[in-house]
Amino acid sequence: MSAEGYIDSVYNGSGVDGKGLRCVVFFSGCNLRCPFCHNPETLYKQGKKISSDELTQNLMRYKGYFRRGGVTLSGGEPFLQKEFFLELSGALRAKGIHVCAETNGHIADGELIAACDAIICDVKNQESDDFSTYETFLSECVRQGKEVFLTCVLVPEKNDGEEKIGSLAALAKKFNVNKIKFLPFRKLCEEKYRELSLPFPYANCREGETEDIARAERIFVEKLVKID
Repeated sequence: MSAEGYIDSVYNGSGVDGKGLRCVVFFSGCNLRCPFCHNPETLYKQGKKISSDELTQNLMRYKGYFRRGGVTLSGGEPFLQKEFFLELSGALRAKGIHVCAETNGHIADGELIAACDAIICDVKNQESDDFSTYETFLSECVRQGKEVFLTCVLVPEKNDGEEKIGSLAALAKKFNVNKIKFLPFRKLCEEKYRELSLPFPYANCREGETEDIARAERIFVEKLVKID
């Protein structure tokens, strides 16, 4: 009998969750409570229970769409459901499907990291510049020779300053990650918080604009170049 896990939803046709066109599985549950979270429903709802075999079969229906991309296991935090994750990833990779994990980098489990073809680590560079957790995670990724990408939700006046972005550049440089994708903070999730009867901590924050992203990218590159 295959392992069972909880997922919130499956989205087919993403062009932003890894290389190529991808199918994204959103796992339920997370070990963090970020105030800017775009998917609060994955934090507080149990989700749909499904076996790894059934989910694999469902995903394979869309192979024609993502054959040059793959499947991204996201969330929530997919690494929280270890047995389910390992079986699902193993089954997909056995069928020649490229598997990418989208994780918050707080679970440096070598077995889970080994089960991926690529890793997207979302750095929560908000209230603290303590990156020790990410260093542990990225060290294991480097040890295994995994392809790693960094992302960061850019929230104006929270983490868009030169010092914050400089800290990200130092982290990236240390682990030879030369690029980061800044994701603009959006409030499209406000309705989700209302439906869950939860306060939206960043309701009064300004959304990120194209200009904010361009500025952050410029600062990141400048800081990266200056680091010895």
